[in-house]
Amino acid sequence: MSAQRLPTVTAHKPQHTPPPARPLRRWAPGAAALLLLGLPLAWYLAPVAAPATAPLPCELPGEPAHAPHPGMVWVPGGRFEFGDRVYPEEQPVQTVSVDGFWMDRTEVTNDAFAAFVQATGYVTVAERPVDAQRHPGLPPDMQHPGAVVFNPPNATHAPGQLTQWWRYTPGAQWRHPQGPGSTLAGRGSHPVVAVTYEDAQAYARWRGRALPSEMQWEWAARAGQTRTGQDHAQPLAANTWQGLFPVINTREDGFAELAPVGCYSANALGLWDMIGNAWELTTDAYTPHHAPPQDAVSAPAASDVHRGAPVGQRVIKGGSYLCAPNYCARYRSSARQPQDDDLGTSHVGFRTILQAPGP
Repeated sequence: MSAQRLPTVTAHKPQHTPPPARPLRRWAPGAAALLLLGLPLAWYLAPVAAPATAPLPCELPGEPAHAPHPGMVWVPGGRFEFGDRVYPEEQPVQTVSVDGFWMDRTEVTNDAFAAFVQATGYVTVAERPVDAQRHPGLPPDMQHPGAVVFNPPNATHAPGQLTQWWRYTPGAQWRHPQGPGSTLAGRGSHPVVAVTYEDAQAYARWRGRALPSEMQWEWAARAGQTRTGQDHAQPLAANTWQGLFPVINTREDGFAELAPVGCYSANALGLWDMIGNAWELTTDAYTPHHAPPQDAVSAPAASDVHRGAPVGQRVIKGGSYLCAPNYCARYRSSARQPQDDDLGTSHVGFRTILQAPGP
């Protein structure tokens, strides 16, 4: 099957310039000009911090001996204010109701995804031949299988050229998340990345599960907090970017890149890394705003979410290790961004849910 690939990437947007969230429709030099115009000169000249030494995997606490669904926690149903007012795409805020469900307590790891691939022989989108006829005009390097990889620059020379730190890298895929020369050695407990919506769906089906809707994900991240706007500050217990993105990372949280799952405190429900580390895929087709407000709605089935919206992009939630106060500021439960269905990136992963009776 040919890969349905679009040469685009979801880019973090600077906090001080919040245009409507939409993907860069052509991932090529000059496609995203002027996004960062106005940052101070020091931002261009400061050296990038050296990568941190890879830490030992973080230890998750044990589970009850007879846990009904090992590796998952129960998210009770509830009613909450869905959305926020920081960026246009998070609006309007509306009151919604969500039924209870089970959710993976961590992002799906490389080890877990490897078990799926070994059992099924599955080949991810980033490993398949590119269908150049479906997307004419692709640059030569994008006509080869690969994914988009973050490469921190030592300095920046044109504020709007995201290709200085985001590069489509032939040979990048889940086994080689930083490109052909990288491996998963010592990264078994890291979130699997460079996977697409199709890949995540295939894994979820294999486990007899599904991906969460945007409402379900946001409610789980809130961990019982019903009001919006309560988590705007950069979190201390999460893997985000400290310093001036993209050239200074002070690594105050202990990591310069992705962290193993479970390195920070879980939320009140027992879910780790809902904020930061890797963005997480949902079933919702992306639209530049929420549906019109209603007094109450139930979380719909995946096929009903944003009916009529373009199906080429999905909502991703939670931010990543690249979110900084000066750039993105999407380390919030209500933050959302689009991600092309057929393009893997080095900072997007997923977790699954299970619709089953509660404990």
